[in-house]
Amino acid sequence: MQNNNIFITGYAKLPAGITAQELYTVVAIGLLIDRENGDIVDLDCTLVTSTAKRFVRENLVGMKITNYDEIESLFNERYYGCAKKALLFALKICNEKFNEIKAN
Repeated sequence: MQNNNIFITGYAKLPAGITAQELYTVVAIGLLIDRENGDIVDLDCTLVTSTAKRFVRENLVGMKITNYDEIESLFNERYYGCAKKALLFALKICNEKFNEIKAN
Protein backbone atom coordinates (compact mmCIF):
# COMPACT_ATOMS: atom_id res chain seq x y z
CA MET A 1 0.00 0.00 0.00
CA GLN A 2 1.44 3.35 -1.04
CA ASN A 3 1.76 6.13 1.51
CA ASN A 4 0.09 9.31 0.20
CA ASN A 5 1.19 11.55 3.06
CA ILE A 6 3.03 14.81 2.48
CA PHE A 7 4.75 17.05 5.02
CA ILE A 8 3.99 20.78 5.05
CA THR A 9 5.24 23.47 7.42
CA GLY A 10 4.05 26.92 8.33
CA TYR A 11 5.73 29.60 10.41
CA ALA A 12 4.51 32.82 11.99
CA LYS A 13 6.01 35.43 14.31
CA LEU A 14 4.92 35.11 17.94
CA PRO A 15 3.78 38.12 19.96
CA ALA A 16 6.40 39.75 22.17
CA GLY A 17 6.38 39.02 25.86
CA ILE A 18 5.12 35.44 25.87
CA THR A 19 7.27 32.50 26.90
CA ALA A 20 7.17 30.84 23.48
CA GLN A 21 8.47 34.03 21.85
CA GLU A 22 11.35 34.17 24.31
CA LEU A 23 12.33 30.63 23.33
CA TYR A 24 11.48 30.41 19.62
CA THR A 25 10.67 33.86 18.11
CA VAL A 26 8.30 32.10 15.68
CA VAL A 27 5.76 29.35 16.00
CA ALA A 28 6.37 26.46 13.65
CA ILE A 29 3.79 23.85 12.78
CA GLY A 30 4.55 20.75 10.77
CA LEU A 31 1.65 18.81 9.32
CA LEU A 32 1.55 15.31 7.90
CA ILE A 33 -1.32 15.47 5.40
CA ASP A 34 -2.98 12.88 3.20
CA ARG A 35 -2.27 14.18 -0.31
CA GLU A 36 -5.53 12.82 -1.72
CA ASN A 37 -8.10 14.17 0.71
CA GLY A 38 -6.33 16.84 2.81
CA ASP A 39 -6.79 15.02 6.12
CA ILE A 40 -4.34 16.08 8.81
CA VAL A 41 -2.78 12.75 9.84
CA ASP A 42 -0.29 14.03 12.44
CA LEU A 43 1.39 17.25 13.49
CA ASP A 44 3.87 18.91 15.77
CA CYS A 45 4.31 22.52 16.79
CA THR A 46 6.73 24.65 18.78
CA LEU A 47 4.44 25.67 21.59
CA VAL A 48 6.07 25.64 25.01
CA THR A 49 3.74 23.50 27.10
CA SER A 50 2.87 19.90 26.42
CA THR A 51 -0.77 20.74 27.16
CA ALA A 52 -0.88 23.33 24.37
CA LYS A 53 0.82 20.94 21.95
CA ARG A 54 -1.63 18.18 22.91
CA PHE A 55 -4.61 20.53 22.47
CA VAL A 56 -3.50 21.44 18.96
CA ARG A 57 -2.82 17.82 18.00
CA GLU A 58 -6.03 16.40 19.48
CA ASN A 59 -8.17 19.04 17.81
CA LEU A 60 -6.54 19.17 14.38
CA VAL A 61 -5.72 15.52 13.63
CA GLY A 62 -8.58 14.22 11.52
CA MET A 63 -9.58 17.66 10.23
CA LYS A 64 -9.01 18.68 6.62
CA ILE A 65 -6.39 21.37 5.97
CA THR A 66 -8.65 22.52 3.13
CA ASN A 67 -11.34 23.47 5.68
CA TYR A 68 -9.41 26.44 7.02
CA ASP A 69 -12.60 28.26 8.05
CA GLU A 70 -13.53 25.32 10.28
CA ILE A 71 -10.04 25.29 11.80
CA GLU A 72 -10.22 29.04 12.42
CA SER A 73 -13.65 28.70 14.06
CA LEU A 74 -12.40 25.92 16.31
CA PHE A 75 -9.48 28.04 17.51
CA ASN A 76 -11.65 31.11 18.00
CA GLU A 77 -14.13 29.10 20.08
CA ARG A 78 -11.72 26.95 22.10
CA TYR A 79 -8.12 28.26 22.13
CA TYR A 80 -7.35 31.25 24.33
CA GLY A 81 -3.57 31.07 24.35
CA CYS A 82 -1.47 34.09 23.43
CA ALA A 83 -0.09 32.32 20.35
CA LYS A 84 -3.54 31.91 18.70
CA LYS A 85 -3.05 34.49 15.94
CA ALA A 86 0.39 33.11 15.10
CA LEU A 87 -0.90 29.52 15.04
CA LEU A 88 -3.78 30.48 12.77
CA PHE A 89 -1.44 32.33 10.42
CA ALA A 90 0.93 29.33 10.28
CA LEU A 91 -2.02 27.03 9.56
CA LYS A 92 -3.24 29.38 6.83
CA ILE A 93 0.20 29.13 5.21
CA CYS A 94 -0.07 25.33 5.37
CA ASN A 95 -3.51 25.53 3.76
CA GLU A 96 -2.18 27.72 0.94
CA LYS A 97 0.80 25.41 0.35
CA PHE A 98 -1.50 22.38 0.20
CA ASN A 99 -3.77 24.13 -2.31
CA GLU A 100 -0.74 24.98 -4.47
CA ILE A 101 0.45 21.37 -4.36
CA LYS A 102 -2.99 20.09 -5.37
CA ALA A 103 -3.20 22.61 -8.22
CA ASN A 104 0.10 21.44 -9.72
